[in-house]
Amino acid sequence: MAKVKLDKIDRVIINQLLEHGRMTNVELAEKAGISAPPCLRRVRALENSGIIKGYHARVDAAMLGYNVTVFTHVGLENQHDDELRKFEKQVQEWERVRECHLISGDSDFLLKVVAKDWDDYQQFLTTRLTSTPNIKHVRSSMGVKTCKYNPGVPVQE
Repeated sequence: MAKVKLDKIDRVIINQLLEHGRMTNVELAEKAGISAPPCLRRVRALENSGIIKGYHARVDAAMLGYNVTVFTHVGLENQHDDELRKFEKQVQEWERVRECHLISGDSDFLLKVVAKDWDDYQQFLTTRLTSTPNIKHVRSSMGVKTCKYNPGVPVQE
């Protein structure tokens, strides 16, 4: 993937949207030190280049009934490309899996799974995850507390 060259204004725009995704274009333009029309053009260019992938609301999982977050390491019996793709496709169907990362090391994938409680996770584990073909091992670690959450990546201004 080609690296896109960003100037200082682009970096300000990205940082502001990371922190305040719902700000208006006028507010964003003011923070970036430019007028609204060129600001909107820059935002659209950042979206079209794929740097800005989307906009999301940050919600309180517990207030929506999801009191447990589990980080699940999954090892596959067979890591051929077609088997990796099959597992990746299967994961797309599981709404409780909020993130899935192909990783190196003892496991092949790291999943972030949300559940209403530990029993709810156990049911997902036994009826969905471990019943999936090609699973060699599953190791679960329950999240106790989120100490830091910063979406995106650091963008130097």
